[in-house]
Amino acid sequence: MSFTVYPAIDLKAGQVVRLRRGEMDQATIYAEDPAAQARAFAAAGFSWLHVVDLDGAFAGKPANAAAVEAILAAVPGMRVQLGGGVRSMAVLESWLTRGVARVILGSATVKDPDFAETACRTHPGRVALGIDARVGMVATEGWAETTTISATDLARRFEAASPAAIIYTDIDRDGMLGGVNVEATAALARSVHTPVIASGGVAGIEDLRALREANAGIAGAIIGRALYDGHIEPRAALELQDWGAE
Repeated sequence: MSFTVYPAIDLKAGQVVRLRRGEMDQATIYAEDPAAQARAFAAAGFSWLHVVDLDGAFAGKPANAAAVEAILAAVPGMRVQLGGGVRSMAVLESWLTRGVARVILGSATVKDPDFAETACRTHPGRVALGIDARVGMVATEGWAETTTISATDLARRFEAASPAAIIYTDIDRDGMLGGVNVEATAALARSVHTPVIASGGVAGIEDLRALREANAGIAGAIIGRALYDGHIEPRAALELQDWGAE
């Protein structure tokens, strides 16, 4: 299986930020201009970009649309996957029409599973599921609510709908630079046929190497703070990526 590295742009009030464990009041601003940051990642050689509308995730509807549109216009040759605030087919299809390569459904997988399943079937290869877990249990509403559903059970629920990918985030490690949860990510990847992308806690190149070498069907990793703080150099990350990966 191919392994793809996704640099992350998290949007809050139109700015590029990183949160600690998903807490909105624990945001560090890394850039005032999201489009410029996207261009920098494109210039470094990344082919995909992971964008999250953090305000939208809490509000349940897009809240940083202008910033997302500026990113899309700035890097027309880059594939963008977008999550945060997508709770209806109209919003999902609007983003696909505007140039988003892949839309991520998060809270909708729990709140409206029929919609999530229909979206996967209607737009094959263009809908990913974001499964965010705290101590193995799925969290929704911008991680403000923790459910009693396990990440594995939720992932298996959508197997027949063939989502493009599952983006698995260990919330307690997100933005902490404490190391990625390779064991939990690999366990999830082994339990489903859907490609799993790791998110949360990537601290250095060793984490990327461990994910790639886990031999568990892990299809890639999202990196945020480690890139912004200089703990991972883009060239080193790209050396672990399989060129041409979809």
